[in-house]
Amino acid sequence: MWARLTKRIRPERVVNICFLVVMFFSTLLTWREIIVLEDAYISSQRNNLKNVANDMDAQLQFNTDRLLFFRNGMQSALQIPLAFEILRNAEQQFERQRTLPDWSISLNNNRTLPLHGVSDEFVAHTNLLSRDNALLSNEFMASIELGYLLRLSSLTRQHLARFETHMIYVSRAGFYLSTEDEQRGSTTEYFYKLATSPWFTAQSQRNNPDRGVKWMTTFNEDKPPVAQMVIAAVPLDLQQYWYGVLAIQLSVNEMTQFLIQSVEGEDDGEYQLYDRRMNLIASSEQLLSRRVQLSQEVQAQLAHAYEGDNEGSVRQVSQFISWEKLRNFDGVLLRIHSLNDGIRGDFGSISIALTLLWVLFTSMLLLSWGVIRRMVRNMSSLQESLQWRAWHDMLTRLYNRAALFERAAKALDACQQKGQPLAVIQLDLDHFKGINDKYGHQAGDRVLVYIGRVIMNKIRKEDIAGRVGGEEFCIVLPSTSLEEGRQIAERIRESINSREILVGKKQTIRVSASLGVCCSEELYRYDFEHLQSIADSRLYQAKNNGRNRVCSED
Repeated sequence: MWARLTKRIRPERVVNICFLVVMFFSTLLTWREIIVLEDAYISSQRNNLKNVANDMDAQLQFNTDRLLFFRNGMQSALQIPLAFEILRNAEQQFERQRTLPDWSISLNNNRTLPLHGVSDEFVAHTNLLSRDNALLSNEFMASIELGYLLRLSSLTRQHLARFETHMIYVSRAGFYLSTEDEQRGSTTEYFYKLATSPWFTAQSQRNNPDRGVKWMTTFNEDKPPVAQMVIAAVPLDLQQYWYGVLAIQLSVNEMTQFLIQSVEGEDDGEYQLYDRRMNLIASSEQLLSRRVQLSQEVQAQLAHAYEGDNEGSVRQVSQFISWEKLRNFDGVLLRIHSLNDGIRGDFGSISIALTLLWVLFTSMLLLSWGVIRRMVRNMSSLQESLQWRAWHDMLTRLYNRAALFERAAKALDACQQKGQPLAVIQLDLDHFKGINDKYGHQAGDRVLVYIGRVIMNKIRKEDIAGRVGGEEFCIVLPSTSLEEGRQIAERIRESINSREILVGKKQTIRVSASLGVCCSEELYRYDFEHLQSIADSRLYQAKNNGRNRVCSED
């Protein structure tokens, strides 16, 4: 019987079967690792794209906010203009010059931008223009006021905003003012060019019924695919009458430099900025020969996806395209990765290594299995790291709000079963907003890191501490009475206020905190949210009593 069995099951067949089984599982594991790494790579690239999109959105938001601020200011000035003698003199000068073909009015102190305009006859023969409005005098003086604000803001713009080249107001009453110093030809020719520009004509009530900001892109005539200027424009209305258009022109060159700076230090990928019609505005790739050209099919897919979603991705044979819609611009930001980019990066190196391990597996079984096991261990460590990040505040390294509430609930149940008290300390920094405003958010972050270290040094191993708000912390003390909790809170308060914190070069500050303490033994109730609310009310009682103190009684 045994002899028969050994004859039918030959060792070669057993070896072949074992080899195929091992090959199957090794291929399965290798494939799984590649998928995990690919997902991690794609997630990393999407996070990079989101960060760049958020930075660009912040710059665009600043410019659009300025545009709306100036519009609101002009609307207020249209209703109640300033009654300064110098403005009245400028108005009288306008009445004397309004019939001239070209005219310009500038105040003597040169603290405002000059106002340029055309004649009554020119306005009368142009369809969109009109001087037949009851508040023409108010609009003229409001434009002078706007010129003062624009001149003042232009002195600090370079320290506050990016992308902007200049701002302009074009009135339907036949005049304009601009922060651009260069005069392009005669006033009449330049004004006619402005009044017939798409960004101006598109602001009528019919073309822009919502009266919101509209974005437009201009292109070089000799190179139609290359964007020259991005313009954000908003109409000026009052009492259902359209007075003119406020516009801000953004430099494509500055947008290009922003994208170039965004890829510094990265080994792969290219950023491209498109408008809603999929016209290329800016790219992080300076060499035109190396710039990725999207096919018509891909552009159609992106345009369709852009209409329905705020973010997404498109795959091609050798390209992976991630896109993010900008909130403050009528366009989309792309991050493009080619197969060559992926091979040059870490993802490509690991993929090639896994492929070689699979090919050499039959002759180097133990070595290959050791490498795969090590990679699985690395992935497990990465998972543990991500889990830690999900439960902790990255700045203070304390528990975040969700983790704190979950752990506090478990500690409360344990104390209730044992019949032991549980104390809760609510801590809030005093005048923290003033620190951020005066020294910057980096200084505020250093203060929060210091507070986290103090709390961890002053509590026990079984105690639970977490950051529940911007500068607000909560500490849960199992098996602790009200008096013990008050003593711990006092030690924390004294430690926080005992030393100065370095927030800059040779710049130190001393901070204080207000604390509220509550315990389950005084309420005969094991409800964490209720305990926290009482501790929080006592915290604010401590603040009302002068701050930098501990309050444990109502």
